[in-house]
Amino acid sequence: MPKQFDDFLNELSETNATLDYFTDFTKIKRNVNKISLKLNQLNYLIGKLDLKTAVIEVYNENPKAFEVLDILIAVRGKDSKKTLDSDGEIVAIDSYFNDPNKIFEFISETGLADVFKNKNITNLVDYVFGVEVGLDTNARKNRGGTNMEKAVSRFFDRHNVFYKREVYLTDYPEILSLGDDLKRVDFVVKTSKKLYLIEVNYYNSGGSKLNETARSYSDLAPKINQYKDFEFVWITDGQGWLKAKSKLQEAFNIIPNLYNLTSLEEFINKVKNENIVIF
Repeated sequence: MPKQFDDFLNELSETNATLDYFTDFTKIKRNVNKISLKLNQLNYLIGKLDLKTAVIEVYNENPKAFEVLDILIAVRGKDSKKTLDSDGEIVAIDSYFNDPNKIFEFISETGLADVFKNKNITNLVDYVFGVEVGLDTNARKNRGGTNMEKAVSRFFDRHNVFYKREVYLTDYPEILSLGDDLKRVDFVVKTSKKLYLIEVNYYNSGGSKLNETARSYSDLAPKINQYKDFEFVWITDGQGWLKAKSKLQEAFNIIPNLYNLTSLEEFINKVKNENIVIF
């Protein structure tokens, strides 16, 4: 590998995670608040030895209270999860929530009945808060990209580089070669010479997504760069690239403006020398 690409690999950061990356408590509180009234009604079931009768009592009072049973087993309603019922038929989980007998079957078969009777849970609102914290870990991958955008914007701010975020390429109809390849870019920076269209991402781990991204941007850059007033810029980082070195190297040789967080200052110096334009 050329020395320059070796340097790029050695500069890849171990993480871009700030402390707010790990758990989005604002979203968690919002999710819990939406269903807290129903959860409080289901609190009536806790400690009841005759659970079936308690289910019927709650159902007669408010049948919709049971619409939130799925989150008690860490499943979201929007996920439309399915299961095998006692007859071996594939059914939607929420099909259990429209009849007291089916509700009791659900509570019994999932193990929630023992949890309720033994008071292993004392408050369902607090319990679901914990479930939401656990489910939120699935969103960390998406927050990695958001954190990268945040890191780049802070870098630009620190160096007084004017930029726009999430710009739709329909604003630039003169770029005729894109088709449906890219509908918007993460950042745009303008100088007296060029308009820089910037995509950013971050990968902690490997996978086919990295190869797809590198291939996509390798195809995209020449389509944009053929116009003298435009330039494609890719800012990427993360040690996931160590498992996709060959595709990244191909992109490195095709895309003139490919940076990581360490080398990003080179881009800053470049646009400053070209005189940054506020637009």
